[in-house]
Amino acid sequence: MKNKYPIEIFFSHEDEGYIALAPDLPGCSAFGETEEEALAEIKNAIALWVETAEKEGKGIPDPSNQTLLEKIMTGQRARVT
Repeated sequence: MKNKYPIEIFFSHEDEGYIALAPDLPGCSAFGETEEEALAEIKNAIALWVETAEKEGKGIPDPSNQTLLEKIMTGQRARVT
């Protein structure tokens, strides 16, 4: 399940690099100097987030199943960070 979470990656001028977020997992984010590095880092962060939640007996949200494209097609606004 941990590799089924949607990921958002965007360039941050302030940080001079790429920020990656897993919106379904509160506080789960990562940084990379390239998009590829940010993607690799967020995958690690997701795995650690899920592992920690399991160890602490906390609930793990199900991955959302609505893609950005589906949101656009149904007229929903995309979340902008």
